[in-house]
Amino acid sequence: MKATNIRNFAIIAHIDHGKSTLADRIMSQTQTVSDRDSQAQLLDDMAVEQAHGVTVKSRTVRNFYQAGDGQEYEYNLIDTPGHVDFSYEVSKSLAASDGAILLVDATQGVQAQTVANWRLAQQNGLAILPVVNKIDSAAADVARTVAQIQALDASLATVSPLLISAKTGQGVHAVLEAIKTVFPAPTGSATAPLKALVFDSLYDPFKGIIAYVRIADGQLKSGMANQLMAAQTTLTNKEIGTFTPQMTPVQTLGVGEVGYVVTGLKDPQLLRVGDTLTSQAQPTANPFPGYQPAQAMVFAGFYPKDQAYHDLQLAIEKLALNDSSFQYQAEVSEALGPGFRCGFLGIFHLQIIRERLQDEYGLSVLTTAPNVTYRVHLKGQDAPVLVNNPINFPDFAAVDFVEEPFAKATITTPSETLGAVMQLADNHKGQLVDMANQGELVVIHYRLPFAEIAYDFFNALKSITHGYATLETRFDDYDLADVVKVEVHINYAKVDALSFVVHREDAPAMTQKLVHQLKYTVPRKLYPMPAQAVVEGKPLARVDIPPLRKNAAVNGEKRSLSKKQALLRRQSVNKRQAAYSDITLSQDVFNAILELSL
Repeated sequence: MKATNIRNFAIIAHIDHGKSTLADRIMSQTQTVSDRDSQAQLLDDMAVEQAHGVTVKSRTVRNFYQAGDGQEYEYNLIDTPGHVDFSYEVSKSLAASDGAILLVDATQGVQAQTVANWRLAQQNGLAILPVVNKIDSAAADVARTVAQIQALDASLATVSPLLISAKTGQGVHAVLEAIKTVFPAPTGSATAPLKALVFDSLYDPFKGIIAYVRIADGQLKSGMANQLMAAQTTLTNKEIGTFTPQMTPVQTLGVGEVGYVVTGLKDPQLLRVGDTLTSQAQPTANPFPGYQPAQAMVFAGFYPKDQAYHDLQLAIEKLALNDSSFQYQAEVSEALGPGFRCGFLGIFHLQIIRERLQDEYGLSVLTTAPNVTYRVHLKGQDAPVLVNNPINFPDFAAVDFVEEPFAKATITTPSETLGAVMQLADNHKGQLVDMANQGELVVIHYRLPFAEIAYDFFNALKSITHGYATLETRFDDYDLADVVKVEVHINYAKVDALSFVVHREDAPAMTQKLVHQLKYTVPRKLYPMPAQAVVEGKPLARVDIPPLRKNAAVNGEKRSLSKKQALLRRQSVNKRQAAYSDITLSQDVFNAILELSL
């Protein structure tokens, strides 16, 4: 296919506005898949995507369209996630695109994540095709939705969005015709040295690392000797192909085409998303600058529950290749043994990774309470210490002061819920920067500690606004924070994996709540065990975890004094021994800490 007849585009939308349904309908109407073979949410084939009804990974599929002008066009569609935690996946998809369909639900109108993704598309210089979906719904307000789209930007003020129902297929043919007109053809030289952008990757247990590429210049041929320029990795590709949507081998990929490369590499560290794939014999002189690495904002420990550590290590390495925004490093806990300290974009991202470990690799993991990275300044030292694991938080006597990461948060909400949103931000230590109107929505800018928004802030925001507000965050800077480390002692033994860091003013209430939750989640023994929350060497809260059977010391039954004393001696010995033994912890114990922040 010549480059002039190729169109590379993405679909950007708020969650549940129908982008995956539209993608399915485009594949059906271009006969990429037949109606007999199609299924709901064809591109969302991961178990976690079908369970949560969201797109997690971007997808690519090649479609051939017979246009009204009598020519055949190659439409390379890149489906994108809509959840706020996966905006990094959106940015990767847009980097490989020349245009974007801005899809808006007629029943909900323009939402904040729609605006955020639209801004990303503008930053990438993409042509925009506005489309209003769900016009067949009884709750649709098409005129209002069109007005909201036109109010986004002066460039859209005179544009008439296309009106469709992705569910029924109404209006989708007009979208297919508009794609070839609105979106530009890719530019590049077919005779120049090979230059291909690696915009995504996955790990196949049989084929190794598979890179997703878009050809900018030259030709990529099957069996060709290639080079990854950032890592200086050399390879001979085993297979190249396109997505239809299944992987289909081809012999050549030309300028503007999107496809995959079976690299044959087995080490996940050898390929970096954003790298430039070129020819060993004639490398390009102008590689791509690469992507700005995704910055993990939430950290938690993953420890093997029933399986071997090595199995978890292999699974995590492969997931990190498939999801470049997921980070990890090995760590060892006294209570849980060897595991990994993992970094995520948000709590939903953490949840998805846990479920993928279970669904794709059959691994169940113990997950510690999430936390952010603190910058700790020690007395007598100039350089601060970065701490993303509460276990490693320095002793309070050695700490001079602590800084925590802040986010620049943009909240877009309907005006009627403005007061509730501002109250929520204030309760999470937010600092109001400014606010402005954008059509019928209000855009509020806050500075918020990441520790305050990392857990359930997004869900709380959706709850108080009935789903009509969303959140866009980016790292701002570190700022002074009065935080303390909370250590949890069970039966006088410190359990390092249960440590967490919290603002000092919140510590009394949180520790009281915590120990009472531990009372019902820590496995009981034959004797009472104290559960204590200790801050700076002093217990702030304590509760006794009741025994499996009555304690001899409080047993009201009439029995001889000698028998009661013998029971007390045995229980005392057991308690002293247990204080130095391993304590079996379930996920419920760690969830007790997580729930404190929800």
